[in-house]
Amino acid sequence: MAAVNIKCPSCGGELVFDPSTQQYACPYCGSHFDQQQLDGILREQQPSQEPETAAFDEQNSGDPFSAGQPEDGQEAVIYRCPSCGAEILTDETTAATFCCFCHNPVILEGRVSGKFLPDRVIPFSISRDMAVEKFLAAMKKKWFVRRGFFQKNQIEKLTGVYLPCWDADWEGDASLHADATRVRVWRSGDTEFTETRFYHVIREGHLRFEGLTKNALKKADREMAEGVHPYRQQEKKPFSVGFLSGFQAERRDVEWEEVQPEIERDARAYSERLLRESIQGYATVTGQQMRFGAEQMSREYLMVPVWMLTYRGKDGKMYYYAMNGQTGEVCGRLPLDYGRLGAVSGILAVVVFLLMLLGGYLL
Repeated sequence: MAAVNIKCPSCGGELVFDPSTQQYACPYCGSHFDQQQLDGILREQQPSQEPETAAFDEQNSGDPFSAGQPEDGQEAVIYRCPSCGAEILTDETTAATFCCFCHNPVILEGRVSGKFLPDRVIPFSISRDMAVEKFLAAMKKKWFVRRGFFQKNQIEKLTGVYLPCWDADWEGDASLHADATRVRVWRSGDTEFTETRFYHVIREGHLRFEGLTKNALKKADREMAEGVHPYRQQEKKPFSVGFLSGFQAERRDVEWEEVQPEIERDARAYSERLLRESIQGYATVTGQQMRFGAEQMSREYLMVPVWMLTYRGKDGKMYYYAMNGQTGEVCGRLPLDYGRLGAVSGILAVVVFLLMLLGGYLL
């Protein structure tokens, strides 16, 4: 298992994936390479540096290469940067990162091989500049978000990350049985008549749901990781380590068996909702019972792109902003500036009070 970066065959610089062109770019000489060319480059460049593994203890707790201490029981893995030779300390799930000395992208190839080799990847379509632009435009509309959340030094922390997830397609036979009534009321002279008709309603069909995804990283905030879904599934590509270059990436630590029951429950719930919504035109619908026949499910280990920004507020809570790196959809938990919110509320209260006094005086 080695730390590698992808060298430009023209100048020897490090290639990174460019979301705007969907090609691999060299920031030094400006060369661009498509996927077929990159595959040839990868075949020619063989990793040579093996990692050094060490249990995380008090001696390296102050290591300047660490962004934070691994949790109890985790193992820290130290890699040598293939560009400058500096040590890179990672936790067990890091699959791609940057060297904090030379800032070159580094792919930890062993983290995305063997059973951890992703089946598919959805590449970034939104560049960092576009993500920053969208972020600032959104923050201009948020009057009461704490200013520290979108200051320059904070925006610099906006990071493109490939997050692991399980992606499943489900199909099966389902039927819904229910009792229903239709009521007709009419008058003849002074007499009112009511007619009630009773029905046994059956709805059935063969249903298929694609792109049922679940987060596959324990340390990721699930609300954040899944809040930016869905993705355009038709743009999935066969996985290549080249897509990770220039971004951070995490390897899965949640196995399929852990998420399969939840995906099955979701698929059944979607089926039930669709069949229920198909029952129209009745006065009452009662005694609804779902029945499921043959079911089958396929799965893929998928990497999805997310632009992430986190912020620790003065209250000690962690706030975040996440953007879908393909569609631009966002979700977040934003820090409110309660001082500004209180000031504006106070001003509005005074204005309303004065208007009420003025209105009373004129009356």
